[in-house]
Amino acid sequence: MVSHQSGNKSNVNLPSYVFCSPDQVQYYAEETRKGMYALYEGEIFWRDRQPYLDEHGYSLRPRYHPNWTPSWQETNLDPVFCEDSIALRIDVVIDATRKADGKLVSIKTVKRNGGEVRIASYLSRPDVSSHPLNRCVRILDVFADPFDQDAAFMVMPYLRPFDDPDFGAIGEVTEFVRETLEGLTFLHSQRVAHRDCAAANIMMDGAPLYPQGHHPVRRESSPDGIYLLSPLSRIDHPVRYYFIDFGISSLFEEGESPFVVGRKGRDKELPELSDDVPYNAYKVDIFILGNLYKKDFLQKYYGLEFLDPLIRAMTARDPAHRPDAEVALTIYHDIRRGLNPPLLRWRLRPRDESAPERILYDSVAAAREGIYRLKHIVG
Repeated sequence: MVSHQSGNKSNVNLPSYVFCSPDQVQYYAEETRKGMYALYEGEIFWRDRQPYLDEHGYSLRPRYHPNWTPSWQETNLDPVFCEDSIALRIDVVIDATRKADGKLVSIKTVKRNGGEVRIASYLSRPDVSSHPLNRCVRILDVFADPFDQDAAFMVMPYLRPFDDPDFGAIGEVTEFVRETLEGLTFLHSQRVAHRDCAAANIMMDGAPLYPQGHHPVRRESSPDGIYLLSPLSRIDHPVRYYFIDFGISSLFEEGESPFVVGRKGRDKELPELSDDVPYNAYKVDIFILGNLYKKDFLQKYYGLEFLDPLIRAMTARDPAHRPDAEVALTIYHDIRRGLNPPLLRWRLRPRDESAPERILYDSVAAAREGIYRLKHIVG
């Protein structure tokens, strides 16, 4: 956290852009007094619970300590580059550090006896948590909220959105498709239908792309919020993807019908959703994931047309014509075996990219690939 006084010698190590002019200092001081950087209601929820979370072994950032004072006060530092000016983006989830080992985690407030805790814990049980195809976020801890008898805290590893940063190579997309289909196959083998496995509910462990870490909220920045980071590439530094948020998921008993009702969920293009007519929850997952592949990849980038047969099958309007997860995975593997390995390293070209941009980025990609091959030839 940046909290140096204006005359502090350690300021010489900070980049010049973090400092304000006298007029800016006065402006930010006044805006701070007016509440520009004050905690909003969702943050106050976490501030009030900070001592309790700390007792349970989870440390929140200084902004959420009960006696927090903005670190830029009486300094010439720009609040934008002070870590404790960075507010939460999602009320129900907060980042924290596990004191036992310094690991970054996410803490979510959930219904104490709700289906989300039950299903997420079921998928984290010891006999399946280390299964190679398990792509469900692991639950590290669950404990009661002392302020609300109907609520609990669910602790998970910290993850970031699956598409942040953007995908850069064709092989990165094929790996995403493989992992998510493997994960869905595993999920269904455990008699769980996610029912909302849309883009917002697929995350990744981005640690391989940011070996020095990054800020948990301002994800493009260093942990102290000062420096803009350049991530490593997924094609050379593979990541893992995870399904999260089992809030509307269904866990079926052995032999129970997977037919359900309900219109909840993020994907509004599902043709069969109904409050009255039962539909197959597993086939809903197939459509949602196939639609994600279509919207986020096939329609966004050139060069992914080989995925079209898989996507068409998964997004068939008639659920009976969609493959199950295991068959979809087999279709993927058949497609993947037919791809030329050098193709996988070629960059993704956005469909909205201009001709000058294409020439520039293709040249950069070719040079980068040449360096990569040279390194492998030399040793």
